[in-house]
Amino acid sequence: MRILGIDPGFERLGVAVLEKIPGCNKEKVLFSECFKTSASLDFSERLSLIGKETQRVIKKYKPDVLSIETLFFTTNQKTVMHVAEARGVVIYECAKIGMRIFEASPPQIKIATTGYGKANKEQIMKMVKILVDIDNTKKSDDELDAIAIALTASAHLK
Repeated sequence: MRILGIDPGFERLGVAVLEKIPGCNKEKVLFSECFKTSASLDFSERLSLIGKETQRVIKKYKPDVLSIETLFFTTNQKTVMHVAEARGVVIYECAKIGMRIFEASPPQIKIATTGYGKANKEQIMKMVKILVDIDNTKKSDDELDAIAIALTASAHLK
């Protein structure tokens, strides 16, 4: 099974594709990146780029499941709305081809990766590097978050 993990955002979108190999203890990271859009672009153009990037990854890696983080409320309502719209674009691109959609809250992701629902960012990043074989020198926080989100789906979809 292949899982597309998305850490949603409109400026930075964490993207990872993991493969769950039967009989293997660790998932294999096939791809990860931090996809960025420029603040100088209109928001609608940024959403279009996110949709095109999602299509590109789906076409190349053919994932079976989308695992995406649910939103948490912050004090900046405008940012929350924009992230919600970016999430919607990703979910739409996956749903229109019939992919299974798995949504995980931040506490679910923390529990799945560290065993503790109130883990901090550093603890999550450390565990992600233990749970999958990755090059530790080139992964951004957004990529590692996307991997953690995909690992959460992997744990729940056994």
